[in-house]
Amino acid sequence: MSQNPIISPAAFLRSRGGRLCIALRAPTIAEMLARAEAALADSQFLEFRLDSLDGAGKPAAAAGPIAKFLAAHRDVGAIATCRRKAYGGGFTGSLAEELTILTKAAEAGCALLDLEIESAERCKAADLEALRATGAALLISFHDFEKAIDPQTVYTRVERFKPDFVKIVSTAHSLSDSLNLLEWTTQRSGKAQVVAIAMGDHGVMSRVLSLRAGSAFTFASAGDGTETAPGQLTARTLKDLYRIEDLDTATRIYGVAGNPVAHSLSPLMLNTAFHRERLNSVYLPLKTESLEDLLHVARKLPLSGLSVTMPLKQSVMPHLANVDAMTARLGACNTIRTGVDGKLYGFNTDVAGIVRPLEKRMSLRGAKVLVLGAGGAARAAVYGLVEKDAKVAVWSRNEAHARELASHGGATAVTRAQLAESAFDVMINATPCGMHGNPHPLPLETKEWKARLVFDLVYNPLETPLLQAARARGATTIQGYEMFVHQGARQFELWTGKPAPEAEMLRVVLFALKRNQ
Repeated sequence: MSQNPIISPAAFLRSRGGRLCIALRAPTIAEMLARAEAALADSQFLEFRLDSLDGAGKPAAAAGPIAKFLAAHRDVGAIATCRRKAYGGGFTGSLAEELTILTKAAEAGCALLDLEIESAERCKAADLEALRATGAALLISFHDFEKAIDPQTVYTRVERFKPDFVKIVSTAHSLSDSLNLLEWTTQRSGKAQVVAIAMGDHGVMSRVLSLRAGSAFTFASAGDGTETAPGQLTARTLKDLYRIEDLDTATRIYGVAGNPVAHSLSPLMLNTAFHRERLNSVYLPLKTESLEDLLHVARKLPLSGLSVTMPLKQSVMPHLANVDAMTARLGACNTIRTGVDGKLYGFNTDVAGIVRPLEKRMSLRGAKVLVLGAGGAARAAVYGLVEKDAKVAVWSRNEAHARELASHGGATAVTRAQLAESAFDVMINATPCGMHGNPHPLPLETKEWKARLVFDLVYNPLETPLLQAARARGATTIQGYEMFVHQGARQFELWTGKPAPEAEMLRVVLFALKRNQ
């Protein structure tokens, strides 16, 4: 006898734990239920991936323990899934065995049954009616683990079975793939209960914005390493970092665009700032190397602003309606703001990231500053410091690049021999030397430079060899994460017109860096 009264899909969602479903997989039922118990801290809506249980007979044996768990947690809404291996799951049994397992799960108290479309198409009409007779709602799902698909074509394929919910999951290979799925969800959600998600790194946008687009619910993992699909985010990340249950059509959307962005701390930093200032905004990682892809999404979503990283900083410039003077001089844009006219306007906040930490400690007018390196970060440092009337010298292993930067930036190029005879107020390391994985720990030997303050733009690791050497010589130091935070603070100000909560941004970034090292 089923524990489920027959209820409508809408009533199911209202009464059973919300719209964030935590997917649970484990090799044993004991471990799965332990994860379920822990997951209740984040959601009362759980999916039991019975096909992840080791052994042919274990999914069927799980019904009893699940029944006890659900009896002890009456407020929990549960989905039962036993996807067969041929269709992206782990179950090696027959269709008849899958249907039996789902029936037992319904009798155990699972309020929703997930049946993959391939199995539904092989079922007899009586088989589907038997599942419905359990009192559980029926979800029919489609998954493509390789490519993006036309959601409407899939919906037509699934909808003929008249399920309570239609779940469509594809694999995004661009931001536009995710956008297409979100747009379709918005169009279809007023007429049916749909769940639509794009997998992979390019699909993160669809996972965060799915509820906002009208998806009936969405899925999350219980924790890192327990994902049931590529690109699946943890429940804690979706709830605490992206606050997906609070997003609505008025939410302003921002993001960091480029590749790589998966491990960027910008979403943590900017989402923290938005929450601290009570702004209805969200900031996403937007993995793309295609400028066309990015511009399409920026205009169609639309995006209110962007942080632009490699490889798009230079190539985006011709597509901007206007840029500020510093961005024009640098020839690189790392920040975009969408104007009220819908056009894109460019800025470069890397300069602020370098200048602001220094100005908090000293006056830059007349200060003697040595910049190590001749790449993009060094260029921002030279141009920004010269604008503040500092006396800037540039050194690089590539002397020709140093001379070129100095000539264009109003600085002076110096040789290695000249460094030993000079003393500086500030030395800035704008090279990757000392970065985790870089073979060169120091840009210069300790005996080759003299400076009262050393600013290392490298922040992984936090304590670089250069900073350690500087402290040993009695120099004041600035860690690289300050540059990262202050450039982000300037982005926040450009987007919102409000002062950035710098202290809170510094705190969360430093905590994350310490935790990860």
